[in-house]
Amino acid sequence: MFKAYILLLSVTFIWGSTFPLVKVTVGGDDVYIFLAIRFAIASLLSFLIWKKQNFKYGAIIGLFIALGFITQTIGLTITTASKSGFITSLYIILTPLFSYLVEKEKPHINHIIALPLAAIGSYFLSGGIHGINLGDILTFICAIAFALSMVYITKYSKIVEETSLLGYQFLVVAVLNGALVFTKPVHITLPMIGTAIFTAALASTLATLIQLKYQKVVSTNTTAFIFVGEPIFAMLSAYIFLGETMTTQQIIGALILLSSLIIASVRFGIKEAREM
Repeated sequence: MFKAYILLLSVTFIWGSTFPLVKVTVGGDDVYIFLAIRFAIASLLSFLIWKKQNFKYGAIIGLFIALGFITQTIGLTITTASKSGFITSLYIILTPLFSYLVEKEKPHINHIIALPLAAIGSYFLSGGIHGINLGDILTFICAIAFALSMVYITKYSKIVEETSLLGYQFLVVAVLNGALVFTKPVHITLPMIGTAIFTAALASTLATLIQLKYQKVVSTNTTAFIFVGEPIFAMLSAYIFLGETMTTQQIIGALILLSSLIIASVRFGIKEAREM
């Protein structure tokens, strides 16, 4: 169990630490082409390494992930980055709801206690929100999509081999983002391609494989709280590599998020210790 926690936390480190690299090499108008290239490479890698791939289950997960990326990207053009960050993080709160509806997994008391802390921590970390517009609504759809992808990752990884869920999942994300490429001027640069290859191997293929293998071990709900580490690592990486400053409010938000992670996880650690 401890190994599963550490590896899932490493996933958030991978996702968060790639933030400065993507920000430096990918322009705001190039998101669709970058995602299309990144996930196409990840799909190709998956098909080359693991021949057996499940179309139905992989495609369903891919649809949710693609919907999340697309609505988040469009929403970000209408709303602010801080609001987008906060609303996207609401998938942590939505995950236990969908987990119960789909898998009948009831949230434990520690999850219920940690939920408001996660919301408050995300609010402080992102800088809060003011007013609601169409971009916010689209971003909320993104949160729903990411929450559903979490639930179905657990559900399907219990049915088939984890590696068989990668190829078509990535392919669907690549195709749907590729369909939107020409809605904006296309710019492809060598640094973008390099970043796409790097993130395809590390942040997509490796990180998703770890998630598929170990999320079902610690439960969907607990994994959602572990993933609060992503914005924290992203903030720290931006501070270290881009020289972005961290406000007192953001530091407080990060500490509250860490508290929610610990509270959400502690019950399972106690349970495991007793069983051993």
